[in-house]
Amino acid sequence: MATTRRAAGAPTTRRAFVALAAPGLALLRPAPARAAWPERPIRVIVPFTAGGNTDVMARLVAEPMAARLGRPLVVENRPGGGGTIGAEAVARAQPDGYTVLLGSGGTLTANPVLQARLPYDAERDFRPVGLIGKVPLVLVAGPRLRQEDWPAVQAAARAQPGGIAIASPGTGSVGHLALELLMQATGARFTHVPYRGGGALVPDLIAGNVDAAILELTTALPLHQDGKARILAVAATTRWPQLPGIPSFIEAGVLGFTATSYGGMMLPARTPDEVAGALQTALAATLAEPAVQARLASLGAVAASGAEVTPAGFAEFLREELARARHAAELAGLKPE
Repeated sequence: MATTRRAAGAPTTRRAFVALAAPGLALLRPAPARAAWPERPIRVIVPFTAGGNTDVMARLVAEPMAARLGRPLVVENRPGGGGTIGAEAVARAQPDGYTVLLGSGGTLTANPVLQARLPYDAERDFRPVGLIGKVPLVLVAGPRLRQEDWPAVQAAARAQPGGIAIASPGTGSVGHLALELLMQATGARFTHVPYRGGGALVPDLIAGNVDAAILELTTALPLHQDGKARILAVAATTRWPQLPGIPSFIEAGVLGFTATSYGGMMLPARTPDEVAGALQTALAATLAEPAVQARLASLGAVAASGAEVTPAGFAEFLREELARARHAAELAGLKPE
């Protein structure tokens, strides 16, 4: 009987020892390593339709960045509300690095100035990664517009206010702001026709459903080169290298008139430093590639400088653009709506 009791009790003693020792053993085990980011595809939200400036820039950098990060960058178009729908989706997304905004002058500069009930805060809800490139806006005429140059268009608009319909990528877009400033500076009055992105207005422009458009050069240049539309003036300080025969608005008589759009990557505000850093490193290396720079130039864009590709440099660029937009809106008498 005694032998039986000792045999029954021995395992109980061993189990108790193991149970008491287990917490200490657990402390000695190394903590599991955090998985390296990224583990799955990354969504790049373009808040406009396909084919516009923002979409073109996103697709230009997506493939070479994917090669560096080892995961696909999937470009997803989320148009609507002048870019607010897509931008809000990123602002509210999990800050894990798997949802990126391809920010632009519309979502980050014009919307905060012209939209009173913006569903995101452009300065607080996003974390800048880096600027991709800058591009001037142009006035591009469709087949319905008979005037051959900007002075003739201006004269016609003064003679018949509202008789010429000019499209923009959307209410509150950089193109809309530029059009309002152009009218304020020249006294010419046009009918503004907003769309849901630069790519969305192109079919109506080349079909003659609108007379002209204010567009980023990246969207307008292929139309001009293919003879489907005519660029009449460039909103830059000088003639643009890809369009040596086309005058700037300043050269055509609109003193000081410039308008620029841009594209850059943003993350939700609370994204961890290591994730944001990895994305920025891939972006900077991609923009340093001669082939990428050449492709940007062929589209009419200027690649971001070294400082602008950093989070701090991009943040400073955005602050300057926002201040410039607010000043421009004051000059044009525009109020948030």
